[in-house]
Amino acid sequence: MHDEPFLKGSRRIAHLDMDAFYASVELLSRPDLRGRPVAIGGRGDPTRRGVVTTATYEARAFGIHSGMALSVAARKCPECVFLPVDFERYRAVSRQFKAAIAVVTDEIEDRGIDEVYLDLTPLAAGSHELAQRLQDHVLEATGLSCSIGVAPNKLIAKIASDLNKPRGISLIGTDDIRRRIWPLPARKIPGVGPKADARLSELGIATIGQLAACEPAWLCEQFSPRYGQWLHRAAHGQDERPLELNPEPRSRSRETTFQNDLHPVRDWQTLAQTIAALSKQVGEDLKKRGYRSRTVGIKLRFSDFRTVTRDRTVDTPLDDGTSIRRLAFECLGRIPLERPVRLVGVRVGELSPADESPGTMAGPTAKASTRIDDDTLPLFDET
Repeated sequence: MHDEPFLKGSRRIAHLDMDAFYASVELLSRPDLRGRPVAIGGRGDPTRRGVVTTATYEARAFGIHSGMALSVAARKCPECVFLPVDFERYRAVSRQFKAAIAVVTDEIEDRGIDEVYLDLTPLAAGSHELAQRLQDHVLEATGLSCSIGVAPNKLIAKIASDLNKPRGISLIGTDDIRRRIWPLPARKIPGVGPKADARLSELGIATIGQLAACEPAWLCEQFSPRYGQWLHRAAHGQDERPLELNPEPRSRSRETTFQNDLHPVRDWQTLAQTIAALSKQVGEDLKKRGYRSRTVGIKLRFSDFRTVTRDRTVDTPLDDGTSIRRLAFECLGRIPLERPVRLVGVRVGELSPADESPGTMAGPTAKASTRIDDDTLPLFDET
């Protein structure tokens, strides 16, 4: 018998996260690799340029993780088996597991290829029973395992789903936060990235409990007022966000990693041609899905793995590759090209349906933004 840590009338939000999803899908057709270190990434060749997208738990024991160069992963574990990514197959299996959990509840927020939030509040059964039922449905439909966290809100549920991987079920009530959440590293809070975690370490804050003990005003001084307030609420397990049951897509992007780093002067033609091609692909993606975008951005990863992005927002939504390319090159012009380029990407955001009124037609705004990320990579599977 499992304790039910939720008071009558309180929300029960579940976060379901597939275990090492990409790698697990590959092992369905390669059962001979079960129990062995396996890494998925690029073309599956550690002698070629590429990064790890995900790795089995056996490979992670050697220190292999997503975002790591394939060549580095091969040095860490010479016995590791490398396989190429197959996103079409991953998307197909993703549809299967989401259809399977819809049998239990249709209160689902789709968070990507390998995770969802579910609202279990209206259901009569106990939380552990429901979580077990969800795991059984996923296993029967796909042959894969998942881990589930159930909590009063989305933030704690996501933290909880990672507590007992793989095949774990974690129930966290409000009274459990101090005992089970506060001892965790501060970086376990979704939204605390590498830079914020490094700053917290400089301030002597290592755990969520230590963060919870900080005065909100002091956190606002150390960070921004908005982020400082959010850190304080998150450390106390406060999150009132509802489930987005029919969320609109937020962005689309295309990127490529070069086999050899491009010199910003000698290889300018190749870099420019790549940006033009990515812009065209993004425009085609938008038109195929019936969306337009108000924000265009570019992403560069340099040879030292430092990643820089620049964005530009316009008043009039667009979906043509020519306009996307023009804005992408405007963004590129705001990045000092002082090092060889390892990766380039083009991204569009602030999407709206193409048949929606575009509103004002005043032309480009002056709004532009800068973001520097140390290790942000799309579609990585760390769970």
